[in-house]
Amino acid sequence: MKTKLKGRYVIAFNGEYHVMLEHAEVVYENDTIIYVGKNYDAEVSEVIDTGNAVISPGFIDLNALGDIDHDILHLEASVTRQKNLLWSKEYIEKGHSEWMTAEEEEFKSLYAYSQLILHGITTAMPITSVFYKKWAETYEELAAAAKHAANLGLRIYLGPSYQCGIRVVEPDGTIRMHWDEKEGEAGLERAVQFIEEFDGGYDGLVRGMLAPERVESQTANVLLKTKEYSEALNVPIKLHAAQGSFEFNTILNEHGVTPIRYLYNLGFLGKKTGIPHAHFVSGYSEANCNIDNDITLLKETNTTVIHCPLIIGRHGSVLESFAKYKREGINIAIGTDTFPPDIFQNVRTGSMLSRLFEKEVEGSTYADFFRSVTLDAAAFLGRDDLGRIAKGAKADLIAIDLNGFHMGVIDDPIRTMFVSATGRDVKLSIINGKIVMKDQQIPNVDLEELQEKGQVYFEKMRNGYMERDYQQLPEDELFKPSFQTVKAIE
Repeated sequence: MKTKLKGRYVIAFNGEYHVMLEHAEVVYENDTIIYVGKNYDAEVSEVIDTGNAVISPGFIDLNALGDIDHDILHLEASVTRQKNLLWSKEYIEKGHSEWMTAEEEEFKSLYAYSQLILHGITTAMPITSVFYKKWAETYEELAAAAKHAANLGLRIYLGPSYQCGIRVVEPDGTIRMHWDEKEGEAGLERAVQFIEEFDGGYDGLVRGMLAPERVESQTANVLLKTKEYSEALNVPIKLHAAQGSFEFNTILNEHGVTPIRYLYNLGFLGKKTGIPHAHFVSGYSEANCNIDNDITLLKETNTTVIHCPLIIGRHGSVLESFAKYKREGINIAIGTDTFPPDIFQNVRTGSMLSRLFEKEVEGSTYADFFRSVTLDAAAFLGRDDLGRIAKGAKADLIAIDLNGFHMGVIDDPIRTMFVSATGRDVKLSIINGKIVMKDQQIPNVDLEELQEKGQVYFEKMRNGYMERDYQQLPEDELFKPSFQTVKAIE
């Protein structure tokens, strides 16, 4: 079956760079693009005219939100209140179990993956919270996630997370690590089992990955085994590192080196390793540490940085800077990591923060970020068939509507859409040659029902924070409202 997709603009690929075609066509047969140009005369089974729209490669989100967003609870918590959102020592000692039921954990991925598709994400590598888990992700919830992704048509890289330790708060407010290496080792084995059973499944939409939790929550032994399995199974690794002062100082105090140097010394870095967020490095303005050059180590090992500008910006941090990392030869992909999973917001925020640091536009343009969310992300995955509109590439395509009055006037279409658009302006999404979303509706998915169930899930998750709080604060103190709720105005 051949389908012709027409639009005002097509962001095509010339073999090295993205280029723009006006009033152009993309033709795909089954799951593969067979033509990009202006005058395809051969017979096709269907013609889809997107009108005044940008036809773009689908976005690749390498730190995609995979559950119901918890960060809204952390976002405006004060520095002193942040520790109340961690696990208390008492919670650990009294024995804890899964907070959510298996059915609820299965539901969360359906909710999250629907959000990704609605925002124009066609390939995702999810991240979920472990704050409300018994320890880390289970095999069963990832098996359900794979099924949901396949049913929705989302291309996805999956693997259950695992960790050997977690931050806990002592009664006096001291934060320390609580360790259980056997849990980490068992989690790694579950991840390997998942990869062996699911990698390449569902017509190739589901691929495996290894997802150890934060660097400070892993032992060297588990990190080394993770690297070995990555090479043996030929799957990518995603490890959060160089993302905050607690982690940075913990590794520095225990090992005498930065987190990036620690991973380098272990031989953990490399072309199959992606590091969200990698901004808290030697020389960083808040690190007070110049004992090494972490950026050089990332470049030397061809390690990918997965930049999540929106969430780190919300928490008062910044990559110093996107343009600098690119100048140094670092491959940078993009992750959303929070709600909404909106690539447009992340590109706007990332470009603005990079320009603020650099004091110039060069290296921080919307086009630079667009490449990161397409070609550079595909490079990390080892996929020269993703992130581009070219003959032989997968038919992973989205159409961004330019007709809305809120879009304003059209100058350069890339600038226009990243200045004015949101994920809600994606009106068509095609993955692997199949329409998975049209006009912000997903076939066979009741979005109103998902919204209702998502709210119920969130309220239960929120209550779990209150049980784990080391001070057992009342609700209005733990989750301080923006404004006081009153019954009437006197």
